[in-house]
Amino acid sequence: MAVSATDEAKISTASKPARLRDIFWVFVKIGLLSFGGPAGQIALMHRILVDEKEWLDEQSFLNALNFCMLLPGPEAMQLATFAGWRLRGVSGGLIAGSLFVMPGAVVMLALSISYVAFSGAPVLSGIFLGVKAAILVVVVQALITLSRRALTQIQHYVISGAAFVGLFFLNLPYPVIVIASGVYGAFFLSAYHKRPQILSPEDAQISELSAFSFGRFAITLGVGLCLWLCPLVIVFWGVGVPFLAELGWFFSKLALVTFGGAYAVLAYMAQDVVGAYGWLNPAQVLDGLGLAETTPGPLILVTQFVAFVAGFQQGGYALALMAVSLGLWVTFVPCFLWIFLGAPYFQRLSSQPRLWGALGAVTAAVVGVILNLSVWFALQVSFGTVLELRMGLLTFWLPQLASVDLRVIVIATLSAILIWRFKLALGWVLMGAAGFGLLFDLLV
Repeated sequence: MAVSATDEAKISTASKPARLRDIFWVFVKIGLLSFGGPAGQIALMHRILVDEKEWLDEQSFLNALNFCMLLPGPEAMQLATFAGWRLRGVSGGLIAGSLFVMPGAVVMLALSISYVAFSGAPVLSGIFLGVKAAILVVVVQALITLSRRALTQIQHYVISGAAFVGLFFLNLPYPVIVIASGVYGAFFLSAYHKRPQILSPEDAQISELSAFSFGRFAITLGVGLCLWLCPLVIVFWGVGVPFLAELGWFFSKLALVTFGGAYAVLAYMAQDVVGAYGWLNPAQVLDGLGLAETTPGPLILVTQFVAFVAGFQQGGYALALMAVSLGLWVTFVPCFLWIFLGAPYFQRLSSQPRLWGALGAVTAAVVGVILNLSVWFALQVSFGTVLELRMGLLTFWLPQLASVDLRVIVIATLSAILIWRFKLALGWVLMGAAGFGLLFDLLV
């Protein structure tokens, strides 16, 4: 779909050759071991693909990562797809990207079923209380990490602050924040993002054989859009379930504007899934993030949990399974489409200063988005009562201090110490937080 058979053969000789069978088993391994969020997943792929298998060299891997950072959606999953494409064209990309997602999707489905089946059990309330307190620390850690990378000049701080005010106080839609930031960056920040591109010999070879072909681009785009949107048309016209149509359309919009990783996705979902549609409450969204942190694969699988729980509450297990299938499809098919459309031309795309200006501004805005997410979740989890006060265009969230949950404060503090001071792995922190939550629930 993206390259011809001849080009595919040329690409596969750019580094150590890889058979489709080898790609299959290597990405089965990566899919099963890809815990720890995007940073851990990218490090795992680097170790296996660059150091162990020598399928990619260092510069090719970094170039691929830079390109994937330009795209909406989960960068680690798209990096896996790009690596598969580099090795064996479209067939390699489909295998690598799918296997990166599938193990986590299976685990998340099992966890989602268990969640709705046993959510009424008293013992689970304490466990999820602890997990939610720890997740608050994880979100703040993601905020600090991203801000260090994204806020490199005064204008970035201004954009980030404006994004926070727009979401937290003005309740502006997330896509409006992203589009406005990108437009501003393209016209006013592009001069700061003229970055030299260093091509490896393999990337130079791909650049030579990938002169722009309108016909190939149009075919790839047409097939990708058909695969992406046809299920939505079927759901809208054939199934006749308004909830599924709304969910499919919502997750399709999510795939277009979610720059900045899973936490930016979560901010958008929290705004609409909780506020606009009323499918879940804030506690359930945090529970989903906690479960997603414990599974392999991209953290964006939290969307699968949201789809399942929303479907279950609307119509039981059957509707939940249909919602999960549709949600996964419209979330990940666009990720393949972006790679197969842009990978042959990534060097040309990544050398455009306006594109880097737009990306820099959007990334800065995402810092404000995640700050909004952090404050909003902290209020919802730490206080039993939070009042919403509207004054004209402004919205204020006022916690009732008497309703503060000291258990959350204690567990969050302990989690922060374990993560930042002792560098304990997230899985152990979540298990410890769940244990403390259960203990507090039994004692109080």
